Amino acid sequence: MALTNAQYESILREYGEKQTRSRHLLEERLSRIRSAYPEYTALEDASASLASSFTKRLIDGEKGAREELSDTISSLRLKKEAFLLEKGFPADYLEPVYECPDCRDTGYIHQKKCHCFEKKIIELLYNQSNLSGTLAQENFDTLSYDYFSGTALDEYKKAVAASRDFVSSFDESCRNLLFMGTVGTGKTFLSNCIAKALIDTSHSVIYFSATELFDTFARYVFGKDKNALDHFYEDLYHCDLVIVDDLGTELGSSFVTSYFFSFLNERQLLKKSTLITTNLGLQELQDKYSDRICSRIIGNFEICVLSGPDIRICKKT
Repeated sequence: MALTNAQYESILREYGEKQTRSRHLLEERLSRIRSAYPEYTALEDASASLASSFTKRLIDGEKGAREELSDTISSLRLKKEAFLLEKGFPADYLEPVYECPDCRDTGYIHQKKCHCFEKKIIELLYNQSNLSGTLAQENFDTLSYDYFSGTALDEYKKAVAASRDFVSSFDESCRNLLFMGTVGTGKTFLSNCIAKALIDTSHSVIYFSATELFDTFARYVFGKDKNALDHFYEDLYHCDLVIVDDLGTELGSSFVTSYFFSFLNERQLLKKSTLITTNLGLQELQDKYSDRICSRIIGNFEICVLSGPDIRICKKT
């Protein structure tokens, strides 16, 4: 499900708190060093006086002034590091401490969300969808072929190979997967395997059941909250992978058909991957949705057909 404005603000507040903690930690460390070692203050004073002493020379364009300033700053930095090491502290003891060095705990890099921000969004989305616990149980490490045999085993092995290849080549090209087959044949399990593998490599993944996806569309479209709708579209269209589970279980309507086509079309235009699972066959998909939707799926999705017994029933019996 898409994040609400309150949830976005909550994440931003968390980043603000991180920056405050980092600043306080640095201030405490600096105060400790200054109190224990007054001679360190002399090195700081020397650094502070550099700018004023070189200002006029730099303004006048004095040849070599900039290089001399850079060399002097580097020399003082090395002296500070040597001093700290001599006193038993790490050389970077008085450097800011960031949980994410890439964005320096701001959440953004060049006005784009940092990977750590994306992961926080996904964590919230999965928590809302109750998938966090599921992914701990359903992943490539727990994958088993025990309940398959014959043709069903061959099909499942092909689907597993396609899933692993989908993950390993994810950054190389935009690919889409359609897991098609009867109930309980491992379609959702494989989609969870893919989701876990991509999230673990800092890719953004959003999971929806088909019913949840279209209910969310309707809620934001008819709720007339433009900001919420914009956030929803941004997440839905720009995240690395969207998983739509159990396509065909939602109530059919012209609204569903229209927004499903827009969803598929926008993701394809943006070269973003989509994974769909369904119990429907190709003819049933064509009967339920428009020809142009079925054409998009057939033309742009790699199709894996799964069959066999219902694994959920097999496990219980």
